[in-house]
Amino acid sequence: MSGQAEPLPQSETPVIVLPSPAEGDELTLQPIDTAQLKRVLETALLTSSEPLSIAELKKLGDAPLDNRQLETLLEELALDWQERGVELTRVASGWRFRAKPEMQRYLDRLNPQKPPRYSRAVLETLAIIAYHQPVTRGDIEEIRGVAVSSQILKTLETRGWLEVIGTRDTPGKPELFATTRQLLDDLNLRALQELPSLDEVGVLLEQESSVPAAPQIPDTATVAE
Repeated sequence: MSGQAEPLPQSETPVIVLPSPAEGDELTLQPIDTAQLKRVLETALLTSSEPLSIAELKKLGDAPLDNRQLETLLEELALDWQERGVELTRVASGWRFRAKPEMQRYLDRLNPQKPPRYSRAVLETLAIIAYHQPVTRGDIEEIRGVAVSSQILKTLETRGWLEVIGTRDTPGKPELFATTRQLLDDLNLRALQELPSLDEVGVLLEQESSVPAAPQIPDTATVAE
């Protein structure tokens, strides 16, 4: 009797069955052409006037991608542009291309414009809201030691940096103010934890406001007090 096992009949040969992807699963069922996908991502980001989120960018792939794979490709793309005048950055709303700040003085030669300068009162009010949010108008006045004009709050709301998120459960139901994702985008930040000092905020806002790709600032944005 031979020590070798007899082969199974063809009908009994084990078969490995790959599970079908269930709805919502992100199984990669075909190879991903990363070079082509990077070109697609690059094109979408360069032609978009607003940051694109990971959820939006995932729609561009021919095959399903998980967040980590996509972020790796975006980081590689950012490195590809590292030595150029335009950079790929990640902000609160997603990813976007923007002109590097040091390039702005050259761009100004094509379209000379004086960046808006924000009064100390506007910056202080913005900083108080950013670092202490949510806050009421009374909280801001208590911290600053002076009354907050309606024009300052209107300026910040018009610019898209301030929003009302509710009311405090106290007599009079005062409105609660908080900063927006737009503020973080304009400061080129991902989260509130990255906020710089008050003086640095002023410089960053002036730089960001003069970049052509950024939203236009209304005339009411400069407030003197």
